[in-house]
Amino acid sequence: MDRFDAMTLFVRIVERGSFTKAANALDIPRATATLAIQQLESRLGVRLLERTTRQVRPTSEGAAYHERCVQLLAELEDAEAILQPVASNPSGVLRIELHGTHATRIVLPRIDDFHARYPRLELIVTSGDRLVDLVGEGVDCAVRGGTPGDSTLVARKLAELPQVICASPAYLARMGTPETPEALRDHHAVRFVSGNRAPDAELELLVDGRTRAFAAGGWMTVNDAENYVVSALSGCGLIQVPRFHLEKALADGDLVEVLERWEKPTLPIHLVYPHRRQLSPRVRVFAEWLADLYAERFGTNRQATATKRETPASRKLSES
Repeated sequence: MDRFDAMTLFVRIVERGSFTKAANALDIPRATATLAIQQLESRLGVRLLERTTRQVRPTSEGAAYHERCVQLLAELEDAEAILQPVASNPSGVLRIELHGTHATRIVLPRIDDFHARYPRLELIVTSGDRLVDLVGEGVDCAVRGGTPGDSTLVARKLAELPQVICASPAYLARMGTPETPEALRDHHAVRFVSGNRAPDAELELLVDGRTRAFAAGGWMTVNDAENYVVSALSGCGLIQVPRFHLEKALADGDLVEVLERWEKPTLPIHLVYPHRRQLSPRVRVFAEWLADLYAERFGTNRQATATKRETPASRKLSES
């Protein structure tokens, strides 16, 4: 087994947590896989995997090696794809980072359609509450909210999402309904904390065509977008999120919109990917499919009236 085949095998073992599953995926005997990893560890002079009766996990050295292998194999696949006449039907592994409702309500319910169009692609979809380092972790692309601030990434806008500020009926019965933006100072907002940033309880409205942030008080802080919504449903305070996330709760009366007379800034949604992925056939076909999917759901992108920046709401969505 040559070096690239051994690297591919090692990556599959880490991703599946099993020698047997990785060997089956590559259509090789398990004994061959075991011998190949033993030879790889011997050549590198380090132990790459910790084996137990139930699971296989990378060591710290193995995790670092896995990260680099993912990057090298992706670059090799791209180099070969550029020379192939079948770039319109690419093959290989596509690693995608999705969060919250974008995964569960928009992308994954239609992912069978993407697979039917590009059956030679294998998808690895990951999600979590942290902002993933696409380059460092070998992720091909991610869907994120707000205006991207990372100059190492290419951003393709997918949609502009209308936002809503709302609270539960119980909260409004207890605290009253704010009638003006200035009244927000007397209300509670669920605070959201992301990474090393301070907890944020600002709510945003368009005033004279510009985005203004209005501070509110608050006693509940979360770092997960779903818990952000659950906190509002439980009467902890006001929240601001894209309307599509709360369509059912608003229709059922579980949440009530406030400050309806004031326009809220829309939230831009982008597909982001590293510059080196710009010519990748895998990323290109997924970007085209995703753009069509968001256009079908949210309509053609329009120029928002607000000045775009990374906002508290965008940070919440990036984690959702």
